[in-house]
Amino acid sequence: MPLTYTPDAVRERVAAATEDTARARIEALVPEIKHHNERYHTLDAAEIDDRTYDLMFHELQLLELRFPSLIRADSPTLTVGGDTKSELQPFVHEIPMLSLANAFDAADLRDFEERRDDSGNLRGGLRKQIGEDLWKEHAPLAYALEPKLDGLAVELIYEGGRLVSAGTRGDGETGEDITHNVRTIRAIPASLHGDDVPSYLSVRGEILYTLSGFEAMNEARRNRGAKPFENPRNAAAGTVRQLDPTIAARRPLTFMAHSFGEARGVTMPDSHMEQLQRMHAWGLPINPLNRLCRGIGEVIEAIEEVGEVRDTLDYEIDGAVVKVDSVALQEDLGFRSRSPRWAIAYKYPPPEVTTRLVAIDYQVGRSGVVTPVARLDPVRVGGVTVTNATLHNEAFIRERDFRVGDTVVVKRAGDVIPRVERVVVDEHHADRPVTVFPTECPACGHPLTPLDIKDTKGDSKKWICPNTMSCEPQLTGTLRHFASRTGMDIEGLGSKLIEQLVASHRVRRLSDLYHLDPDDIARMDRMGPKSAANLIAQIEASKANGLARTLGALGIREVGEATAKLLAAHYPTLDDLMAARPEQIADIKGIGEWMAEILTDFFDDPTNRAEIDRLREAGVQFAPEQVAAPASSSSAVAGRSFVLTGTLPTLKRSEAKKRIEAAGGVVKGSVSGKTDFLVAGADAGSKLTKAQSLGVAILSEEQLLEMLGG
Repeated sequence: MPLTYTPDAVRERVAAATEDTARARIEALVPEIKHHNERYHTLDAAEIDDRTYDLMFHELQLLELRFPSLIRADSPTLTVGGDTKSELQPFVHEIPMLSLANAFDAADLRDFEERRDDSGNLRGGLRKQIGEDLWKEHAPLAYALEPKLDGLAVELIYEGGRLVSAGTRGDGETGEDITHNVRTIRAIPASLHGDDVPSYLSVRGEILYTLSGFEAMNEARRNRGAKPFENPRNAAAGTVRQLDPTIAARRPLTFMAHSFGEARGVTMPDSHMEQLQRMHAWGLPINPLNRLCRGIGEVIEAIEEVGEVRDTLDYEIDGAVVKVDSVALQEDLGFRSRSPRWAIAYKYPPPEVTTRLVAIDYQVGRSGVVTPVARLDPVRVGGVTVTNATLHNEAFIRERDFRVGDTVVVKRAGDVIPRVERVVVDEHHADRPVTVFPTECPACGHPLTPLDIKDTKGDSKKWICPNTMSCEPQLTGTLRHFASRTGMDIEGLGSKLIEQLVASHRVRRLSDLYHLDPDDIARMDRMGPKSAANLIAQIEASKANGLARTLGALGIREVGEATAKLLAAHYPTLDDLMAARPEQIADIKGIGEWMAEILTDFFDDPTNRAEIDRLREAGVQFAPEQVAAPASSSSAVAGRSFVLTGTLPTLKRSEAKKRIEAAGGVVKGSVSGKTDFLVAGADAGSKLTKAQSLGVAILSEEQLLEMLGG
């Protein structure tokens, strides 16, 4: 049976786990979640619905909470969002844009406020974190409730009341600069208005399409013979990442603010809801369904009421966000590594519809995994017309007995390709041909082999085409990965050019990139002598990349940037790594037995060895990493906590943070009684006031630099 993802099923699996079963489950969850992270955040092409992903992530969090010794160094729970794309300039968030913990039912919401054991004793939640005295002072606790918009998270920067820059969330620390496109969105004011406009304001919110605007845009595309967009969220993400701002200007994007990162030169209210109203008075749009609730009981009722009108809204929401309304309490509660303790996102169950299964196609991904895709009679679900849906793998089809011609139930959560959930059995179901998974690759005809990931019956969940060098979809995907920013970072080698190189058989394997003829490249579509020369120079420069970057670029299954760095830190040369046995690699913290076997299988394969030899012959160095000598920790900084606020005279806050951390200090986002130093620049706001009230030492930039040693 395939695993079930419901709140109760996840809790039961975690409660029943032993250390051995938890280790195996974590080994399976981490690469799967990382795969879906890349599909969602980087490629804007998610494969599973939001709720399934969130429950999968929640299961990993709960397992790590029960078995902290099993936490992997590359665990997705330690990161936020996804990688940025190379075409746009980086956008650094002075205050990180974090993610939110999730709730899936009323029980999770009650645990968020008060978590008790079977005997009724208080074990966690806001009440325990706040403390009984403060709890009684604030009871019933006030919460701000906001619909969770299904768009693209962004930050806007206003200086002197004027919009100066904007960026995507990215990994929470660094996103992509999209200022040129944001300036074209009518809902986003170019200038704030009012008598109390702050000297500096960072606004967080969502860029999205209205459903009516999205449908009108798609209808116009159909009329001129262009392919319609699949869904509003992906279309919004793709639009704001365009290099040409005239594209965004032609499309009906809108924006709603949900919080601010920092305000300088103005005193903000202590209430989150009042802060939203203040931003609205400055001209920033907010959601009209926002409301204030007293106690978690009112929150649950309000979530149900918003859910009842969800299908009538002209924009997509996939849940509701619950925040402690008191900003002072927010600061006292603080943050976890990737989310605030004072907020939680409730996720609505995805809507269901029925339609007819017209056909089943099979697609080959970069890793060679063959994925079945259902072709459906068009049906409206979640505000979007759906014609395709994922069927996941052979075991999923066999277990649910999907047959072409069946009436099926389709689920869709917001912005992703939906999932065919089950068959509506009718009198003709048994007469339809049983679906048989192909035994040969639909792209190249090579015999498929089972991927060594088993379900609970011991059956292989996935089939893979091992013909990595000659299977066109795999080669195309591998080349994209190889040239990407987190791979070899070959600027100018984009998707369109890669498709031309593969289709024309100029490139049949990775090493062929290093033998391209610039004159030949110059004659290709959208190229020329200068572009070809620049590309060849970029390819040539990539030969000197270090071992970690080159190893991560090879496309080894489940070996991403973090894992490649771990391996390069333990094995100074590629030959050392290739000579290592599985048990030696598995001893590296954060790797594990399963990934160790993947690595040794890859390097033991004669085809892969031959390709590595060809890369070396072409000049790719797999250069040993240059390990810098560790900086001596400053006794004045090491182990001390810092908060940064205001505009520093010479340092950007991101630079100051790096220097403090390099000296052994810790930089926090909010002031508390545990803060050792507040570094204050010009226009320092409420953080300075709070630090003074708590007796926290206040430093200037000059004093900070003295502590850091100049």
